Amino acid sequence: MADGVKSAWNFGSDNVAPIAPEIMAALAAANSGNVGSYGADPWTARLTERLREIFETDLVAFPVATGTAANALALSVLVPPYGSVLCAEDAHINTDECGAPEFFTAGAKLVGLPAPDGRIQAEQLSVPIEHARALGVHYVQPAAVSITQSTEWGAVYTPDEIAALGDAARPHGLPLHMDGARFANALVHLGCTPAEMTWKAGVKVLSFGATKNGAMAAEAVIFFDPDLARGFEQRRKRGAHLWSKMRFMSAQLVAYLEDDLWLRNARRANAIAGRLADGLGALPGVRMLHPVQANELFVVMPEAMVAALLAEGFGFYRWSSRVEGNDAVIRLVTSFATDPDGAEELIAAAARLGNR
Repeated sequence: MADGVKSAWNFGSDNVAPIAPEIMAALAAANSGNVGSYGADPWTARLTERLREIFETDLVAFPVATGTAANALALSVLVPPYGSVLCAEDAHINTDECGAPEFFTAGAKLVGLPAPDGRIQAEQLSVPIEHARALGVHYVQPAAVSITQSTEWGAVYTPDEIAALGDAARPHGLPLHMDGARFANALVHLGCTPAEMTWKAGVKVLSFGATKNGAMAAEAVIFFDPDLARGFEQRRKRGAHLWSKMRFMSAQLVAYLEDDLWLRNARRANAIAGRLADGLGALPGVRMLHPVQANELFVVMPEAMVAALLAEGFGFYRWSSRVEGNDAVIRLVTSFATDPDGAEELIAAAARLGNR
């Protein structure tokens, strides 16, 4: 994706978005006076209270600055060095975290399972588990299952699908971890409660994302089973992810959750993604690779159209792993800050180019 893309035409990622004004204001409000450090502050206490309200259960939560830290540190307390994590082959932990899960677990292996839209199925777990058990000491032993909500292909697990995975993993003693970098986008698509999409469906640990949906740099690792959190605080400190001025991270998350900001932002992003899917999908020679359920679109279109859109200044990524004949696959991502006019301009440009 070229540098200098016009802001309204930048569909490269939801990471290109600014900080939500409400969160920026919360940071400014927190920037007054002296308070306790390393989480001994009112914002961090309020965050735990608010998360317990939202998820309707007791839990322990630990703010961290990045999604990679959230995932890697969460898995580090679930998986021993000689263990493995079962996940989708395209999972973010397996393809985009530069070995951080392996590093923080001190060597655990990630076992990727085929999943065309990023959603692994409950029936896929038995074969790798049985294979590992049969080889015994000679093979890494499955110790956890990790899923992404929504997936790297923009698909959303239903609560029943999550529960089926939890049911399949539980007899083998494998806790279910959810990478929720786009948790809010999946939630508003489903229209269920946070509890129904997590602990009620068997999720034990959640990497709760906020950065892609309006925060500056704030995620939370949430343990629905507090016993599983033993040692997490020390691992977070040892891994250099304990902020001394924790109030500024917690203040972001508190503001994110107040007045349903997180849900409003996600609804806006999803709505614009839906409009792009409808507009582009109606054009001859253009189709969606997968149904659009959250804020990511994977669009199949002629290579000539892709090149022309890039030349006109639109920003997006090619997804070269799914090139089909003379067509190409591109990824478009929307956010709470995506300009609806920019989306309409992209649709109009694609229509014009398709009529050449």
